[in-house]
Amino acid sequence: MLAIKLARVGRKNCPFFRIIVLDKRKDTFGAFLENVGTYNPKTKELNIKAESIKDWLSKGAQPTKTVHNILVSQGIIDEKKVGVSRISKKRKAKLEAKKSKKAEAAATKQEAAKTDETPAPVEAKKVTETKAEEKPVETKPAEATPVEEPKKEEAPKEEVKEEKTEDKPAEEAK
Repeated sequence: MLAIKLARVGRKNCPFFRIIVLDKRKDTFGAFLENVGTYNPKTKELNIKAESIKDWLSKGAQPTKTVHNILVSQGIIDEKKVGVSRISKKRKAKLEAKKSKKAEAAATKQEAAKTDETPAPVEAKKVTETKAEEKPVETKPAEATPVEEPKKEEAPKEEVKEEKTEDKPAEEAK
């Protein structure tokens, strides 16, 4: 069975791919039947031989998931994109639990909305009666908290200095 795959040919930390046609079981580093394009993921540059790819697809070649998505984005194949990422069983279980919780929440909201749309007149009378029976709550005005002014420490220090200066001349005079 033939496959259309990506074969990495770029150097370290600089990926560059060839889009090649080869047997599904063969290694991409070995010999291939035809080079039908190139893809540079850093610059998103894509060169494809569309006629050649359509010819290989008609012969039965199957593209890999990534190549399939590239061909869909270029308009060569008229299908939907395929999920490439694999999700672990634990992660799938968590996502399903999350979806079920959202579905339950949406269902309860819909039920609540349906009950709110058709209120019973008996309930409305009860609400007005309870409001009449309630006593108004007295509210006291909030007491103003006294604001303390900052103490001026500089003024007493000046007085102390003045006293010392006055005492010195008096002592000198004696």
